[in-house]
Amino acid sequence: MTDTPAPPRSSPLHDRHETLGASFTDFGGWNMPVRYTSDLAEHRAVREAAGLFDISHMAEFWVHDGHAAEFLDYALAGRVSTMKIGKAKYSLVLAESGGIVDDVIVYRTGEQYYLVIANAGNRDAVAAAFARARETWPAAPASADGYPTVKDVTDHVALIALQGPRARGILESVPAVTILGTPLDELGYYAFTEGTFDGDSLFVARTGYTGEDGYELLVPVDRAADLWDAVLAAGAPAGLIPCGLAARDTLRLEAGMPLYGHELSLDVVPAQAGLGRVVAADKPAFVGEDGLAAAPADAPVLVGLVSEGKRAGRAGYAVLHGDDVVGEITSGALSPTLGHPVAMAYVSPAAAEPGTTLTIDVRGTRIPATVTALPFYRRNA
Repeated sequence: MTDTPAPPRSSPLHDRHETLGASFTDFGGWNMPVRYTSDLAEHRAVREAAGLFDISHMAEFWVHDGHAAEFLDYALAGRVSTMKIGKAKYSLVLAESGGIVDDVIVYRTGEQYYLVIANAGNRDAVAAAFARARETWPAAPASADGYPTVKDVTDHVALIALQGPRARGILESVPAVTILGTPLDELGYYAFTEGTFDGDSLFVARTGYTGEDGYELLVPVDRAADLWDAVLAAGAPAGLIPCGLAARDTLRLEAGMPLYGHELSLDVVPAQAGLGRVVAADKPAFVGEDGLAAAPADAPVLVGLVSEGKRAGRAGYAVLHGDDVVGEITSGALSPTLGHPVAMAYVSPAAAEPGTTLTIDVRGTRIPATVTALPFYRRNA
């Protein structure tokens, strides 16, 4: 007898998405909108005006009290104990092997208070990694009072992303939003401020996954629908439209941002993915330290590939140098912004030099592609 897979969960905004005519897909165990109108229109709205995304499928953990800073220095690849309160930082959760359990954003909200946002499909894996780190922490405090509390609050909050060059003006125009901390015109990238939405708490982070400026808004789950409606209404005159996962994927691909399960996995160590800088290797100890030290130096590395025409390489397509297979596409699409195919791929180090000409096997046809540095697209400052 086999276990029946659990049905995908629905976002607290599911009814809103249905009313807007969204098509849905199972993503990370959640039934999420993949598009509302067209992928191209939604992609262009984010590049030229603004788009609103439901990202309530992401997982949220509060890590607080005790020696939270020192614990996260051990549990994560980066050093978070030196972060300033009010700032955010990209980091990685590593396995003992050095492979990547997940990539996360860490926000320091107090001296010993952090918010960690993880990917939807890795919620349980990150929770388990934190539990293992607690058991193996070599600098563990002598008393239980010194251990931090790790609380999964995913079911209690909702997350909405407002992305695009007009995002700030739109958020400032939402009547029910009040910023209590750093004003939006002073808020730096990878920083956050506190506010309220119609009297309820609102966490406003200047972060995103599209390559554009914008904000990620964290609210109590029972206020998500009202916030969604208020932001859409305020932004409509500026060109704001709801956007689905398909546009989010092409946006992040153009921006060279990795996606777990494609560019990142337990079989990949940070340096392969161009994320060696994320690892604070000089820390006294951290999970995955020994595994990274033993990682082979000749493992495939992540590169960008650009080609001409309209036929794009897709995940799983082979990459060749001459007649030799030297790698595999992890993500690829016809770039709506650039007008030509782009892809990310893991290839052998000998074939990874920018300017190297390779070919992609697109259903039996060899398509020339040139290795290029990531990202493919960078927004104007």
